[in-house]
Amino acid sequence: MRALRRSLLVALAATLLPAWAQAAGPTNLDARGIAIHGHDPVAYFVDGRPVAGRPEYRATVGATTYWFASEANLQLFKADPSKYEPQYGGYCAYGVAQGYKPDIDPTAFRIVGGKLYLNLSPAVQKRWQEDIPGFITRANQNWTSLKSQ
Repeated sequence: MRALRRSLLVALAATLLPAWAQAAGPTNLDARGIAIHGHDPVAYFVDGRPVAGRPEYRATVGATTYWFASEANLQLFKADPSKYEPQYGGYCAYGVAQGYKPDIDPTAFRIVGGKLYLNLSPAVQKRWQEDIPGFITRANQNWTSLKSQ
């Protein structure tokens, strides 16, 4: 059963690959040029859930712009951006473990070891949660080469 489920996931991934593949650089940005589809990275830690950010509360790190839900969250981020930035440039953690840079659904997230990990969808997140440590190890290895693509 597990092998069948894995085969179905691989087939689904192959079908979705064109939608998954991102031509962007090291950070996953939406059409507006905003990370995490405009969601506040601090809210995942403070509120324990995704919260839409507002353009009047923004910060830029390198070429990446984040929006925040409040001035307080913006200030927390400015004090320590690396604490709140999502792993793998905001691309799907499971996809990066598979060697791709898929987009994300901001509602499919998990904080592990004090780091924010995002996934393509709740279904993909469910698969990722089956072996989080293993997928993180593979994603960390893959990210070295993927981030520059």
